Amino acid sequence: MTIRLYDTSARQIRDFTPLVPGCVSIYLCGATVQAAPHIGHIRSYLNFDVMRRWFAYRGYDVTFIRNVTDIDDKIIAKSAEQGRPWWSIGYDNELAFNNGYDALGCLRPTYEPRATGHVPEMIEMMRGLIERGHAYESEGNVYFDVKSFPGYLSLSRQELDNIRQPESTGETGKRDPRDFAMWKSAKPGEPSWETPWGRGRPGWHLECSAMAHKYLGEAFDIHGGGLDLIFPHHENEIAQAQAFGDEFAKYWVHNAWVTMSGEKMSKSLGNSVLVSEMVKQWRPIVLRYYLGTPHYRSMIEYSEEALREAESAFARIEGFYQRVIEKAGGPVEAAAEVPPAFAEAMDDDLGVPQALAIVHTTVRQGNSALAADDKDAAIARLSEVRAMLGVLGLDPLDPHWAGESADRGEDLHGAVDTLVRLVLEQRESARSRKDWATADAIRDQLQQSGLVIEDSPTGPRWTLGPR
Repeated sequence: MTIRLYDTSARQIRDFTPLVPGCVSIYLCGATVQAAPHIGHIRSYLNFDVMRRWFAYRGYDVTFIRNVTDIDDKIIAKSAEQGRPWWSIGYDNELAFNNGYDALGCLRPTYEPRATGHVPEMIEMMRGLIERGHAYESEGNVYFDVKSFPGYLSLSRQELDNIRQPESTGETGKRDPRDFAMWKSAKPGEPSWETPWGRGRPGWHLECSAMAHKYLGEAFDIHGGGLDLIFPHHENEIAQAQAFGDEFAKYWVHNAWVTMSGEKMSKSLGNSVLVSEMVKQWRPIVLRYYLGTPHYRSMIEYSEEALREAESAFARIEGFYQRVIEKAGGPVEAAAEVPPAFAEAMDDDLGVPQALAIVHTTVRQGNSALAADDKDAAIARLSEVRAMLGVLGLDPLDPHWAGESADRGEDLHGAVDTLVRLVLEQRESARSRKDWATADAIRDQLQQSGLVIEDSPTGPRWTLGPR
């Protein structure tokens, strides 16, 4: 058994070999909390949540770090625009992100450090970089000297001569316009912290190098994030960390975006779909299915049609669950192991689409067993499906999803159930009289109302059809 991952730095799929046998250390660039999350933000963590679950299934002890950028230019700009304290904006949006992660069944990180809580670690790293000749102070700012680090741009494979930084950033005193700010001098009305170079605040990139060093040490296994972070953020992280003396990340894994009309979903572009609104329109487990089942390196083009297709596909799985549980007369336990073909797909760069195909094949086999009245085979197939969906965080019987029906209105469901059963009794009465026209008319009318009526050996049952 060998897990293989696409390493951005190598531009190829590599066998995964952990630094510490039996353990996996992962650092994921988390939220910048200037606004509430859209589904593109949640997709990133969801992809790495699946990675984490697969490593855990394979027996690894996983340490998972996801940072929070709670101070940066955008948060300060929002503070001025809204007339609210910067920390209030950051905290409210941090809660919104965590609510989104929780709603879609993502596991909490091992640690979730905030940038503002790690200024001493940043000062220590800047001091070391200045001593080694890789950074310099100017007018209270601290800049990284990109020419001092020969490995700069090795991740994105660009040429330094082709990189130009605009002069109008407000960052003064640079030796080279391509040098980047690790620390920014205090400006009137902005938050600031005391340092040996005067009061100021962190630049964007320094926090991740400093926090990865603190929580994962000089070297760790996997650094993750979206494709848009390769440059400049991840390039600058590498430069800071390795110039400081750390080996830093052994593998670099990047997820693709959620797009709208071919453009990356972005708050700044105004084309984002907020998670808080999506969970009002769609069941969270369906959203997880929609965002988590394409391959992590494939773009997802957002559309309601695609969401409806995901809803229909997941409804077929849930229908299979319901039929087997009724046949078994109670819950069916998940298998101890997933089928070999599923494991093979997941081991190959987290091939979730191929793994999901095994899920649907197993569901079809289970439905065939039900049709043949083969109870044992049907139960065995559901047991396998539960094991596979459990790894993906999509098992409807998982305790996390158990309250979903209550959250969506269990009282309303009970009232509708009573009314529908009265109508179904009328249909059964018509069938007993062999009044097939009336029975069919009742069923058709219920289906037009969005209900799916299915005749079973124990009598008719109803479910909500896809919207």
